[in-house]
This record gives sequence, structure tokens and C-alpha cells, in this order.
Amino acid sequence: MAFPTPALACWAGRFTPQVNLAPAALRLEISGSLRLFGGLPALLRLVREDLAALDLRAQLAVAATPLAALWLARSGDDVICPDLAATRAALAAVPLTALQLAPPLARRIEGFGLRRIGELLALPRASLGARLGKPFVIDLARALGEIADPQTCFVFPEHFEQGLELPAPVAAAPVLLFAAHRLVAALAGWLAARNSAVREIEWLIDHGHGVITAVPLAFSAPVYSVERIERVLKERLDALSLSSPALALRLCARQAQPREARSHALFDGGGQRQEALAELMDRLAARLGPQAVQGLACHADHRPELASRAISGKPAARPAANPGAGSAPLRPLWLVDPPEALREVRGRPQCGGELALAAGPERIETGWWDGGDARRDYFIAIDGAGRWLWIFRDPRPPGGWFLHGVFA
Repeated sequence: MAFPTPALACWAGRFTPQVNLAPAALRLEISGSLRLFGGLPALLRLVREDLAALDLRAQLAVAATPLAALWLARSGDDVICPDLAATRAALAAVPLTALQLAPPLARRIEGFGLRRIGELLALPRASLGARLGKPFVIDLARALGEIADPQTCFVFPEHFEQGLELPAPVAAAPVLLFAAHRLVAALAGWLAARNSAVREIEWLIDHGHGVITAVPLAFSAPVYSVERIERVLKERLDALSLSSPALALRLCARQAQPREARSHALFDGGGQRQEALAELMDRLAARLGPQAVQGLACHADHRPELASRAISGKPAARPAANPGAGSAPLRPLWLVDPPEALREVRGRPQCGGELALAAGPERIETGWWDGGDARRDYFIAIDGAGRWLWIFRDPRPPGGWFLHGVFA
């Protein structure tokens, strides 16, 4: 299963936005990415892991100049040269066949009895130019870092659309996930290079003879990671029946948006719980259909039971940030509807025993304009089992205490 070169270049965007496509080679300028990935060994480990996951075989080399890196990679050894001195030393052992010279020039050098770059470099540079031509001498100087060697960078497209031919017809939709991984990896690299995320993508399954199955995926929050996209895709493919065997795949992402900078809250796992909830809803929507999943959207009303509205017919809206963060009052995610009346003993609320009031009161007084007048004093209470409850007292006759929510 061949991996199209533009898709491979997009994949490389995960590591650096400066990617150069050479014949049968991909060159990445990684000096600006080393700190981001924790150094050269860590970056190379990620590259190797990605290549293995993509089932791609590649010869890696690191050098101080792009031409030297290309020649070292062609020489067949994983050579890592962290600086120019190491690059020049490694080049000396590179066989001249790795330069892939034009046949007339290769035969002329072979006639001199030269086999390695080090043997060439031992000769006077002026005589090399006279016998082998100025372009060859210039290439040597570029590889050695003696003159600049600017590269033409791959231009990441405005919209992502890449296809992949399958090595054999595929009759079962779940089997497509393996081939889809390469396109998802390319999409993730394209998004990383653009510092973007997507909320919608579309898979096109080509059955031949103009028959296409469109599989749209929508996400409740912008996504950019391979893992999250693939988990939602897996749910969709597991529930999909193909009308006929698939011959090719195409992935389209026509609209991307800037990736949001997220602050890492101390007690919120860096937003991980919010992302986990969004992913769960996306996977449920992919498995059961968007109509079967309801999400919540904030609504401008101080009455807790009216502060959110259900959304159906599409994947759940992005979960709102925890209202308890910062200086805002703490709110439970689980509301009791309708509020449950509590026993009262000597003016103290009871729920399986006397409740300990931990915080409050917080007065909510609103709704007089629509007939839903609410006047409540809210407290955070702890019961005998250690549960945190959200209760309120109605100061109006006949009054009383009510359970309105339970904290996780």
C-alpha cells in the first residue's frame, strides 16, 4: 500500500513546518523543534514510532546540512551527526554511489579509482572542478556546510484532501481502520503545521464505477490528535455496512480553525476531564447516531434548572468550563428534578441523618417576570456518608429545605 508523497509531507508537519520533498526522500529541518520534543533522541524516537505505526520503512540520518543528510541516509546506516564537525567526519566514509551521480560523471570518477567521499576530499578542490565540473564541486561545498544550501519548503495546502488506494478490495468496514491510520496521521501533521484543529471531517469510500460512500464525522470540540479521531472513526466503521468492497479511501477536511490555547487548571487535570467527556459524546454519536445523543448548552438564567438547554440532532456541544472555577459559585453536574423535599428537625435539614452545612448561604432570587418566581438560599451540605449535596431553603411560607443537586 503506497503512501502518497504529499500525504507523507503532511504527516511530517507533526515534527516541523519546514519540510522539503526530494526524489525518494523527505528532509525535515528540525533544529527549531528539538526543545519542543525534549531533544534529538526523543524526537527521533517519536519519528521511528510513527513510521512503524504507519508500516513504513525509512532510512534516517541527521546532519548539519540537508545534502549531507540525504547522502548519509542513502548510505544505508542510521547516522546521527549533531554538529558540522561530526557531519564532515561521517561524510568521509560515504560511498560515492550514495550521491546518485549522472552515469557519465559516475564512470569518470570510477575511472579515477575513487570509491568514497573522503578520497575525493583528499584531492585539490581546484583540480576536482576542472575534471568533474563546477556543479559537482559546489554540491560538495554545500554538503560540507561551506556555502549555503537553501531548500524549497513544501507548501501545506489550505484545505486537506488526501487519498489512498487499497492494496486489495476490502469488504468489511472495520478493516478500513488500518489504512485510514495513514490518512489520519497525515491530517494530524497538517493540523500541527498550521496550529489548527477541525470540528468536521469527511471520509469518502470509493467502491469503483463512480460509487462513493460518504462518512462524515463531526466532533463536539475541535480535535487535532490521531488517537481521538481514530477512536471516533472506529465506532463509526464498526456500525457501517459496505454496499460493495472498498477500493480506495479519501479524507477531506475543508474547514480548520486556530487551535485554542488552553490554560492548565491545577485541579482539573489540564482540562483532561472536559476532553474525555467530549470524546465520549463523540463516540456515542458515532455509534448510535447524532439524534440519539443530547448535549447541554449554557442558557442565560440564574435558576439552576433553567441554566442549560438540551441540544439534539447533532453531536453534543462542547462542555462548558466548570462554573466552580475561579471565584464563581460551585455547581453540581447532577441536579435533582424536581427538587426533593427534606425533613427538618429543629430547623436543621435531614437526609439520612442531620446534614452538616459546609458553605452558604447563596441567595438566588429571580424569575418574577415569567411566573417562575424563585427565592432560595443555597448551601453545600455533607451527609453522614460523606456525600456533598447542594440544598436550598425556601424563605417563603410554607418554607422548607430541598435537595437540588449532588456533587460527584
